[in-house]
Amino acid sequence: MREEFRTQRDMMPSDIAAVSQTVFNYFRWRGWLDLELPLNEQIRKSRELAKSFAANPKTFSDADLIAHIGPEWLAGELDISPAWARAIQGEPRLWLRAQPGHGRELVNRLGWAQLAQNMPDAVHYQGEEDLFQREEFHAGEFEIQDIASQAVGWLCAPQPGETWWDTCAGEGGKTLHLSALMQNKGLIWASDRAEWRLKSLKRRAGRARVFNFRSVPWDGGVKPPTKTKFDGILVDAPCSGVGTWQKNPHARWTTNMVDVQELSAIQKRLLAHAAPSVKTGGKLIYAVCTLTRSETTEVVNDFNGKFSVDFEPLALEGAVAAKFIWPQDLGGNGMFIASWRRKK
Repeated sequence: MREEFRTQRDMMPSDIAAVSQTVFNYFRWRGWLDLELPLNEQIRKSRELAKSFAANPKTFSDADLIAHIGPEWLAGELDISPAWARAIQGEPRLWLRAQPGHGRELVNRLGWAQLAQNMPDAVHYQGEEDLFQREEFHAGEFEIQDIASQAVGWLCAPQPGETWWDTCAGEGGKTLHLSALMQNKGLIWASDRAEWRLKSLKRRAGRARVFNFRSVPWDGGVKPPTKTKFDGILVDAPCSGVGTWQKNPHARWTTNMVDVQELSAIQKRLLAHAAPSVKTGGKLIYAVCTLTRSETTEVVNDFNGKFSVDFEPLALEGAVAAKFIWPQDLGGNGMFIASWRRKK
């Protein structure tokens, strides 16, 4: 859609927003549609369903929502609860991450925003302004980052002066958060297999005034990018993205069970290849924005079975070493996080 909109120079921002919402409504409600009908009829029906759900979600029964929420393979990979089904049928929220200790100040300056009740400096923005044009954004005072992703940084709990490795850093959202929590002190190695993502990370880091990192390519192989031993390693692994289906409803109909199984194998390898670089007493954090068993508890069980001599589960919030965050919990993406400590 971005590429198409770039060619439509006469479209107003309101027109672009309307088209985008229509497309996402179609995929969000595709499970309810008769795909034999002409496309324009399917689009009309999806718009009606979206409007009806927004006006009164209770007009849709739990059973109906669960039956139509996604592809058939999904039921074998997670327990589809009514609360989750309702959460991902609604419009997603836009979350910002203020610099530590500046959430209230940001809310006051932006307007149409409020602080999350259970996450420091997470800001729910409800306005319609283009935030990329805001002076505060260009000054590095906030990042656009989902609240569940912010939770990963807080559960990592990096300390100033430590050395961390963000193994699958992508364009750096979690790298920047780790740096903020470390007060820009210590060192973060940020790696990814795609160098274009690391270039984007460098641009974002410059705007955010993050300087305590090194970016380096890593393909996920046995050989790490450095011989350094780390206080903490974050494996924010590539995944099927089931936890983002509220924001990316089209992915419900493009992801299949073969993808899930292939990604599960990749996740197990990444953890196994990163683990030897954790120093004695250091932390290993596994995070994925998905909710399938193959990519969450199965990966954890596989790691525990192979590395129990060197690693022990490390309790996160609530005295558990592995934690699901569902969209209905925080109002953001679904996420799974697990943590271990290297034994002394």
